[in-house]
Amino acid sequence: MSNDSPTDQPRRAVLVTGGSRGIGAAVARAFAAQGDRVAVHYGVSADRAASVRAALPGDGHVTVQADLADPAAVRSCVEEAADLLGGLDVLVNNAGVFLAHPPLTTSYDAWQEAWSRTLATNLTGAANATFCAIPHLRAAGGGAVVNVSSRGAFRGEPHNPAYAASKAGMNAFGQSMALVLAPYGISVGTVAPGFVQTEMAREVLEGDSGDAVRAQSPFGRIAEPEEVAAAVVWLASPAARFASGTIIDVNGASYLRS
Repeated sequence: MSNDSPTDQPRRAVLVTGGSRGIGAAVARAFAAQGDRVAVHYGVSADRAASVRAALPGDGHVTVQADLADPAAVRSCVEEAADLLGGLDVLVNNAGVFLAHPPLTTSYDAWQEAWSRTLATNLTGAANATFCAIPHLRAAGGGAVVNVSSRGAFRGEPHNPAYAASKAGMNAFGQSMALVLAPYGISVGTVAPGFVQTEMAREVLEGDSGDAVRAQSPFGRIAEPEEVAAAVVWLASPAARFASGTIIDVNGASYLRS
């Protein structure tokens, strides 16, 4: 990974979806630390997003809001971010929902709601954000899209099948877009974490299965958000341009795929 300092490259304009907490907040901090200007997207947590933005090093950072399940809101969000930042060089599709819907115990109505909301946010929302960002990335002369997927795309999620399906779809979408956008100097990469020390995972990690989850990795722990952010920042860097289409596993060897 690149060891470039903030002075080695121009300040870029970066939109991070789901930037108000967890992995997204760590990603926002990592980009800001190298001198980039960041648009911190949030869905409902305006105060939390404002706190993340205020704590970022450097200046020129902003917050933008959208329900990613709403196509019109996604378009407005991307346009607002590009307007406030004076363009767009990097899009990080990080936002997602993780809704339990065990197939054997969930009602049909709840099953429909879980699938609809999960796919609309995790997959279609990311696809729409990418579509809306493309003109700005092309106008910038190139750039990067980085998707945050999950090891669940490969190993499955028995109690959250829509989540696994949405992330598998994100992997395929990212590879498709890598082929389409390469001629324009735009790379598309994906990071697939396992369990990460975030609020989303807190209930599991602090419950009876927490020790078993940590034991899945030979490191005996789960990832820190900053470890995922490091992979995201590298994939968005010019040094990683020729890695376009790749999927980087950040799961502490808890799941190995061939």
